[in-house]
Amino acid sequence: MGVIARLKEDIESIYHRDPAARSAFEILVNYPGMHAIWLHRISHKLWKRDWRLMARCLSTFSRWLTGVEIHPGATIGNRFFIDHGMGVVIGETAEIGDDCTLYHGVTLGGTTWQAGKRHPTLGNNVVVGAGAKILGPITMHDGARVGSNSVVVKDVPKDTTVVGIPGRVVATPSPQSKEKSERRSAMAKKYGFDAYAVSPDNPDPVANAIGQMLDHMHLMDSKVQELCQAIQRLGGDVCTERLPELNVGDFNDVEKAAADKRQSALDEFDPSI
Repeated sequence: MGVIARLKEDIESIYHRDPAARSAFEILVNYPGMHAIWLHRISHKLWKRDWRLMARCLSTFSRWLTGVEIHPGATIGNRFFIDHGMGVVIGETAEIGDDCTLYHGVTLGGTTWQAGKRHPTLGNNVVVGAGAKILGPITMHDGARVGSNSVVVKDVPKDTTVVGIPGRVVATPSPQSKEKSERRSAMAKKYGFDAYAVSPDNPDPVANAIGQMLDHMHLMDSKVQELCQAIQRLGGDVCTERLPELNVGDFNDVEKAAADKRQSALDEFDPSI
């Protein structure tokens, strides 16, 4: 793949994953994560050709310019996205697959001073939340997600979410949940992706609490209607006006309209340079 084609691919991947991105030019000049990745690609080529000092000097310049430290020896796949960028550290023997996303403050670090493989390996489509630390020669398999500020020191299975210190599994795929997960993933692509590795199986506690309150209110509304009907049958005169029903579907309609608007903008986007 040529340089221009690779650049267009990077810009388009950022545009699809970051709702704040408004144009190709804005991404090109204002995204330090992309600047760091491109400087790393140059320094990595120098490293492979044994121009080690020049490679390290370029990576140091990149750290000064972008706030992102990537060792020239690290291997990075296609469509890699570092959102915000500041404070990200990627060690020498780290390996990152395609379509991965790291937020600010992430560390892919080592746990030993011994030579050899000492940094993590990330598969494809891995998301690591802000401030998370992934330490040692462990493997984050395809689709793994790490919650913000977690510390992971063990392998993470495919399509699994881990949170906490030390990282523990909070969401494991099952045959029953696979279809639901795929459906939610398709919807998440319309809204923009899942920020900070908060997956549908590990939701925002505030959003979860609001959802439970709505369910409770809807149930209470149904019970009140039943009580009113029973009293009316006994000759009472209550609840002459029907209470308005709570329809959670109304919220879905609003969200769907926003998703359609976002999808329309994505369809019209052309990352021309």
